[in-house]
Amino acid sequence: MKAIVIRSFGGPEGLETVDLPTPRPAAGQVLVATEAIGVGGVDVLIRRGALAAYGFAPGFVPGGESAGTVTETGPGVDPAWRGRRVWAASGAGGSYAEYVLAPADQLVPLPPDLTPAAAVTLGSAGAVAHFGLDRARLAAGERVLVRGASGSLGIAAVQLAVRAGAVVTATASAPDRAARLRALGAAETTGRTPTPGAAPYDVILDVVSGPDLPAFLGLLAPNGRLVSVGAVGGQPPEDFGTHLMTAFQKSLTFATLSLATIAPEALRTLRTTHFAAAARGDLATVVHATLPLTEAAAAHAEMDTGNVFGRLVLTPGN
Repeated sequence: MKAIVIRSFGGPEGLETVDLPTPRPAAGQVLVATEAIGVGGVDVLIRRGALAAYGFAPGFVPGGESAGTVTETGPGVDPAWRGRRVWAASGAGGSYAEYVLAPADQLVPLPPDLTPAAAVTLGSAGAVAHFGLDRARLAAGERVLVRGASGSLGIAAVQLAVRAGAVVTATASAPDRAARLRALGAAETTGRTPTPGAAPYDVILDVVSGPDLPAFLGLLAPNGRLVSVGAVGGQPPEDFGTHLMTAFQKSLTFATLSLATIAPEALRTLRTTHFAAAARGDLATVVHATLPLTEAAAAHAEMDTGNVFGRLVLTPGN
């Protein structure tokens, strides 16, 4: 099968198309013939070598989610899964391939009217957005800032926060993006950097992190909550915690959210709900572009520009 490996850390040119043996599912696993593969911010961080300390090494096949058809089931898995169209998680990686192994307990059947590209646009992004807002204890009427709103995660967060009754501000780097985010429900938009004197926010859902994180903490209202759900902008300064202590009397809260802490059954239930809403047209999925699997390097080059609105999707030729 065709697969993409990280031959060397650094730029997109470090991605290489290779031929690998088609894997066989072990107990509790299925084999999925992929039809759409999501390109995520964490894939870019892994490719750059930013997460090498977590065990990622050259030769790694990136990609955490795909959609396609189950072709084989491993021991202990209901054979009724064979032939079904599913969304599949592959953990930390492995999805940039024509076939991928996935845990059977994390499969989500796709509604007939939902495309594989839409599924990988919403599957992980919608879950992170939902549980991030839940971690923030978002209440109707509160002011929410979605930082990093132009990616699939941010787009999902804008919509879910609006549906929860919040007044949403979304960061955007260009007027056309701002207009599209307002069309998705954002009450207002702002630039990527903090706006001095901006009205305080009750909740900030932060996809970016990076060196500007302390300044965004400064935009929180008393009892405000910032939940970090990503770090596409890199790690925050080592002393960012001192900003929380400096604002001690505001009773601010900083939290992180990883789907690794969410029970598989809760994730399956939520994704089933999200996919049904998307199939009805009640939840928008935005695909920036689709590219062949063999053009993964071009997809990553586009990610590096920072100009992606929505999700980049790879499509294998199997």
